[in-house]
Amino acid sequence: MNRPTLLCAALATLLLAFGSLAQAADGITDASLRLGMSTPLSGTAGAYGRQMKSGIEACFAKVNAAGGVYGRKLELVALDDGYEPATAERNTHRLIEQDKVFALMGYYGTASTTAVLPVIEQAGVPLVGTVSGANALRQSGNQHLFHLRASYDDETAAIVRNLATVGITRVAVFHQDDAFGQAGLAGITAALGRLGTQPVAVGRVPRNSTDVNAAVAAISKSDAQAVVMVALAPPAAAFVREMHAAGASPFFVALSPVGTDQLIAQLGPQNARGIQVSQVIPNPRVDKFAVVREYKAALVQSGAKEPPSYYGLEGYMTARLMIAALERAGRNPTRETLTAALHGTPYDLGGYKLRYERAGNPGSNYVEISVVGEEGRILN
Repeated sequence: MNRPTLLCAALATLLLAFGSLAQAADGITDASLRLGMSTPLSGTAGAYGRQMKSGIEACFAKVNAAGGVYGRKLELVALDDGYEPATAERNTHRLIEQDKVFALMGYYGTASTTAVLPVIEQAGVPLVGTVSGANALRQSGNQHLFHLRASYDDETAAIVRNLATVGITRVAVFHQDDAFGQAGLAGITAALGRLGTQPVAVGRVPRNSTDVNAAVAAISKSDAQAVVMVALAPPAAAFVREMHAAGASPFFVALSPVGTDQLIAQLGPQNARGIQVSQVIPNPRVDKFAVVREYKAALVQSGAKEPPSYYGLEGYMTARLMIAALERAGRNPTRETLTAALHGTPYDLGGYKLRYERAGNPGSNYVEISVVGEEGRILN
């Protein structure tokens, strides 16, 4: 072999090696594809993240058992952010820069997702599915963020409309004092404004706190017929208990992030009875959608210890969406082709339909109102 031939062969070997390293740096090898998730796995919001992670892992296990996506097994790197935005931001840097994930999925919380937007925008990494309905995220102009669930405006409009049909217009708001709570308060205020009224009282609770005394004092003295709760289960449950202790018994309604399963667990089935919750994910115990049947079967197949739950189903559906988009992106996907695939034709996740053709990438406007019935049964 002459010298030019040897040089060409050496150069080709180097280029192949470099190409493999570059591909691995994006979370892809011939055998695997790595995805990242930052979510609360501990603390007051830990149950939410653990259930979502369980749903994602059940979906990945099912697909991997069938050979993966184009022969690549899916891997999930899940980091605990404790429902704190600064930690979610650090986790995202780590996932992209150290763990070398291909894409991100299943983030939790408005403030946490807002904190990571500049990171994913700069890196050009898609984030599929985040537990937030805030308009600020849909109006951010970030083309790398793809929503699974409906907006808080969709939820609050449904709640206020439902209350108005039974003559309830004097509505108070109990909300977390953070981006999530402010977004929910804005949605309720706008929905009431269309009826020519406004909240009769507003009470707040700090993030990751159950100190509801000030909120109870503000709302229990009002003439509210109903209170809309824009909070997670621990503060919402504390608020309901303290309102009852103060002798106030308005009608309680919560936005979906409360976690119906978690709220029932916190209050007990009897004390939770009659509370309504706006849901943006189908009831995981009712086989109304094909995706629910798939999810429950996947849980059994994967040996998951978590029972069916709203957040588990949301995690499963987020994974289903990611897998469908990866399949459309082709055998050798890039972050750009994954983004293009998501912006393409509609997705049908077993009856739950998504479309990403409008600015802000809102996928769905599905909302239904459920009520906690006897023995903690969730009725739609």
